[in-house]
Amino acid sequence: MESTSELMSIAEVATRSQRIIQEVSKAIVGKQAVLEKILAAFLAGGHVLLEDFPGLAKTLIANSFAQTLGMGFKRIQFTPDLLPGDITGGYIYNRAENKFVLREGPIFTNLILADEINRASPRTQSALLEAMQEYQVTLEGETLKLPDPFIVVATQNPIEYEGTFPLPEAQLDRFILKLSVGYPTPEQEQEILHRRRERRQDAITLQAVTDAQTFLAMRRAIEEVYLDPDIEKYIVELVTRTRTNRQVAVGSSPRGALALLKLSRAYAAMQGRAYVIPDDVKLFVRPALQHRLILQPDLWSSPQAIDHILNDIITAVPVPVVE
Repeated sequence: MESTSELMSIAEVATRSQRIIQEVSKAIVGKQAVLEKILAAFLAGGHVLLEDFPGLAKTLIANSFAQTLGMGFKRIQFTPDLLPGDITGGYIYNRAENKFVLREGPIFTNLILADEINRASPRTQSALLEAMQEYQVTLEGETLKLPDPFIVVATQNPIEYEGTFPLPEAQLDRFILKLSVGYPTPEQEQEILHRRRERRQDAITLQAVTDAQTFLAMRRAIEEVYLDPDIEKYIVELVTRTRTNRQVAVGSSPRGALALLKLSRAYAAMQGRAYVIPDDVKLFVRPALQHRLILQPDLWSSPQAIDHILNDIITAVPVPVVE
């Protein structure tokens, strides 16, 4: 596939990205901006956390992307009694062969949907930590590589819901961005009903636009996207401001800066540009940083506080002028 990688141009990345979004939009109505951010996260090599109320198509989004990208897909329903071995698998004794053999868990796939991840215990949630960062699983002292690409899409209900275990900061930091889908407009909701009547069934079948190897070639092409040093400084300044803000107890880690770098380059390529502009960075400040901040205790009860803080930071940091 190296030759394919060399031949993949930014223009081709943009064309394929547009086809992917168009195909997923057959199932997801009126959420193109959300879909573009999710695809940018996939191309940037990151994992996505979707937090919103039930029934807003979080699971459907993950399933639709898996079909359209032509990748292996597994879904894990997280529940309080789920065990780490239910995710990673383990060795079981085979009497016929008189030895222990590996039974791979659902994590051994390209795209995994961790549905309602915050309903499982912290012990089970931690089973994903190594996989999300190192792209490997350790079982009985043996390290096993996961398929490439490996992408986690996790959904969670708002933490105010009963029976939830908030994700620890170390695990939240491993998601490249956090998004809310949001309710559709009345017009979009009517379109959802119209499409359902036209299909005459609940199931939605989408066509594969790419496959795992071609997707990896798209990722490699994005490494050629140019980032001006002034925009690099702009990213660093945005992240640094989260650490010096009085309302923030713990600011973003360097992973936040890396996330902005990778997401802005991926989005630029999706738009057919071989260079990043400041607006690419601005687009991802909130989804890439909001889950990496810990606010002062007196702001914990204010859901909009992080939005206001990040908006103030975006306004305060001078935007570089890049030719």
